[in-house]
Amino acid sequence: MAESSSKSPSKSSAKAVSEHSADVIVVGAGPAGSTAAYHLARSGLDVLLLEKTAFPREKVCGDGLTPRAVKQLVAMGIDVSEEAGWLRNKGLRIIGGGVRLQLDWPELASFPDYGLVRRRDDFDEQLARQAEKAGAHLYERCNVGAPIVDGRTGRITGVEARLGDEKRPVTFHAPLVVAADGNSTRLSVAMGLHRRDDRPMGVAVRTYFTSPRHDDDYLESWLELWDRRGAEDRLLPGYGWVFGMGDGTSNVGLGVLNTSSSFKELDWREVLKAWCASMPEEWGYTPENMTGPIRGAALPMAFNRQPHYTRGLLLVGDAGGMVNPFNGEGIAYAMESGQLAADVIVQAHARQTPDRRELVLRRYPRILKDTYGGYYTMGRAFVKLIGNPKIMKLAAERGLTHPLLMRFTLKLMANLTEPTGGDAMDRVINALTKVAPRA
Repeated sequence: MAESSSKSPSKSSAKAVSEHSADVIVVGAGPAGSTAAYHLARSGLDVLLLEKTAFPREKVCGDGLTPRAVKQLVAMGIDVSEEAGWLRNKGLRIIGGGVRLQLDWPELASFPDYGLVRRRDDFDEQLARQAEKAGAHLYERCNVGAPIVDGRTGRITGVEARLGDEKRPVTFHAPLVVAADGNSTRLSVAMGLHRRDDRPMGVAVRTYFTSPRHDDDYLESWLELWDRRGAEDRLLPGYGWVFGMGDGTSNVGLGVLNTSSSFKELDWREVLKAWCASMPEEWGYTPENMTGPIRGAALPMAFNRQPHYTRGLLLVGDAGGMVNPFNGEGIAYAMESGQLAADVIVQAHARQTPDRRELVLRRYPRILKDTYGGYYTMGRAFVKLIGNPKIMKLAAERGLTHPLLMRFTLKLMANLTEPTGGDAMDRVINALTKVAPRA
């Protein structure tokens, strides 16, 4: 698939007891990696999917999926019925400024009219097993270390890893590698790709409570996030959520942006505890009903690591900073970028010469920017606005009193429009994303 090269593995790979080769290596079996591996394998390529832990494994997430993510699950052939353990939701309930507004997901030809809820430990495993069924070779407990780089061309030609509980050294070789190893993406950093400081970053913290609200058929978002622990109440740059899991528990958490001075100075776990303490007692969001610890994770937004392709390495999902800055949604964009990367790789594989293959691969960053660039640019502007507590308070108090405006806002923030045609709201949003710079 790529020009043959003289590899210069390090000493650790020289001592490896086994080697494996394929057309593509995918590092990380989260939503982005498993989706990429699934589509690559379905197209007939030999794929290695390397996951550092073993399934099932926990990930910090709200566990709520918008129709955008549902579309990707359907495209992977996953049974999303309630009989298969999925909890459906009808839309989004928004609370703020003394107003409570319930909005159904829009009826569109391009996306389903329902969302889903499922715990990430089980969700991620379903995607990884689906990739396996398609023909991908999944290695669990496979801790990837350094990339193997051709000293002559600078291209990545594989990775070194430690496999199993015994940490057996292994080398994996392929002409193309997909970095789906999350926000920290050690593989990308080792290849010289570092995070951009001019892009927004968020933090999600969440926990689970046993609660009578577990079977809510709407996702719930609180637009005003107040810190009431001090002498004066402070409106923080973020939002809260309450998602019923359908299993007797609620996922309750906060999504916080790094756009204010309070971002680094606050203990967000304590903020979550205080926020939960302000909830009605009958909801059960109290310490004695907590079923697990409070956990946190970073939300890398708006292409905060670039370029998304270089020297045989493609970035997908959190590794490429694909989280939507409007709403903190990551799973849909992880899966979509995984499919886009797979499509590019499959087309490159069909080319006859290294130069022609490289021409196709270099289109991947442009495809991402054509798909999301303008939208993410608007999202970055949105993040700066809501980082101002006065603007956030005004938006919550005034905006929520206009249902038509809020339906427009739901379509914009969830990125749910018809790509062509559609209603007036769709056409306005699509026009805005086209004229916005695609950085």
